[in-house]
Amino acid sequence: MEVVKTAAAYVQKCHDERKDLNIEVKGEHNFVTEVDKKTEEILVEGLGALIPEAGFIAEEGTSDKRGAIHNWIIDPVDGTTNFIHGVHPFAISVGLTEHNEVVAGIIYEFGLNEYFYAWKGGGAWRNGSPIRVSNVPEIRHALIATGFPYTNFTFLSEFMESMDFFMHHSHGLRRLGSAATDIAYVACGRYDAFYEYGLNPWDIAAGILLVKEAGGMVSDFRGNPDPLFKENVVCANRLCFSEFQQTVQKIMVRE
Repeated sequence: MEVVKTAAAYVQKCHDERKDLNIEVKGEHNFVTEVDKKTEEILVEGLGALIPEAGFIAEEGTSDKRGAIHNWIIDPVDGTTNFIHGVHPFAISVGLTEHNEVVAGIIYEFGLNEYFYAWKGGGAWRNGSPIRVSNVPEIRHALIATGFPYTNFTFLSEFMESMDFFMHHSHGLRRLGSAATDIAYVACGRYDAFYEYGLNPWDIAAGILLVKEAGGMVSDFRGNPDPLFKENVVCANRLCFSEFQQTVQKIMVRE
């Protein structure tokens, strides 16, 4: 928490003053700023001191060290495009894995000044209070979040079909531009379900644990319960998870 707070203070200062942006293009519609890089450096240094033998899987590649047992998975600014334009939400996301299982995680969302955090067996929390997923039993009563593809358009037609379905058969779709925030909102019951493809481990590592510890379920599109490195994710409360996952799989997965 203290390491993330230090990093967050730097990001907030840069956001308020609109400095150190120095926008670079990693790919079509895929941006990185000097803030992303410096924030990751702060996190790598601070987290490295906590568990010296741990390695890192970090979006901006600040460290290529890999740990035999423990690895930190870091997204210094999830929602960089939002950050560039001065739009919330954007977040810091940090997960700790033990033999590739996420055992601790924290997501800090700047817009509402909210720290979401969890550790294996310890429940899920927001700013000191416990959180739980919603109890909506069916997709037709659910508010669903997703993320639009911005570099990988391989499954765009399937994705458009899925949006069409959920627009007609749920309370609606939302797209905030920060997968980490979306998943944290599932964990605290604001959203009932979330799905997205084209993701990286740092987008979802902390969120996976948050949802599980908040009483929800997580998988990839095919129902594999370990989606960390699968590049897509489905998460929801336990009551509607099966219906939601099967619907996403039916539309998004073409055999």
